[in-house]
Amino acid sequence: MSNLVRAISWDGSVICCAVDSTQMVAQAEKIHQTSATVTAAMGRLVTAASMMGSMMKDTQDSITLRLAGDGPVGAIIAVAEGTGNARCYVVNPIVEIPLNQYGKLDVAGAVGKKGTLSVLKEVGLPEPIMSHSPIVSGEIAEDITYYYAMSEQVPTVCGLGVLVNPDLSVKAAGGYLIQLLPGADEKVIDQIEKNVNELPAVSQMFADGMTAQEVAFRALAGMEPQVLDERDVSYQCNCSRQRVERALISIGAEELDRLAQEQSSTEVDCHFCNKKYRFSSDELRNLIKK
Repeated sequence: MSNLVRAISWDGSVICCAVDSTQMVAQAEKIHQTSATVTAAMGRLVTAASMMGSMMKDTQDSITLRLAGDGPVGAIIAVAEGTGNARCYVVNPIVEIPLNQYGKLDVAGAVGKKGTLSVLKEVGLPEPIMSHSPIVSGEIAEDITYYYAMSEQVPTVCGLGVLVNPDLSVKAAGGYLIQLLPGADEKVIDQIEKNVNELPAVSQMFADGMTAQEVAFRALAGMEPQVLDERDVSYQCNCSRQRVERALISIGAEELDRLAQEQSSTEVDCHFCNKKYRFSSDELRNLIKK
């Protein structure tokens, strides 16, 4: 299991969410069989989704991040529940490009530096809440930070990292999300800037054995942080045969009838976990009656 912690400064002016998402990202890599650079990009987005989901009001709420840049990886989608459990999907799981100028995996090159980050929130209202912000770097953490500034007007600092082994397995992954709450003064802002500038690379902190709580407390150093809550989170898909049936019904009776006539069985794959659901012609015809 991955571990997520939320901490707050003693005066209630800053909150920090930090997650060691190593196991979550490792499961994503195992399911999607991604190349190293795609693992890093996908892992960063699902880590961000997990933290953003955990900061929603209700565990039944959900958030969907869709990062669609002009790079070869295509769109990356990550979905998280209010619990912090998350899942993801990537259009092109294999992308081989050279390392960047710093000798590291070129996430921005894979994602692209032009495009859109779309955020959809389902919070129990009749319609979901949708917002969009432009991709500003393709490194994902900066794009999340910009989204909060532009769409939610919440001063935020996001850090994300994924360290991939030579055999393509995930060595470490995690992130932090720091947000200023109403009433934060200039001294608080200065302290946060100092702390962030002194933080090592996110993936290195977790690779060195730091816990999510230690990362959160280091981000809030000098502010007497206290733990708000701690939880285990995981890669979790909520697909089911009933959900797939509803999706098939939504395509309409005419299309279902066509599928039933053309083939003896229809297979539907879940993009998030690769589970396969088979429906016979008779089962499709029964769905038409529903």
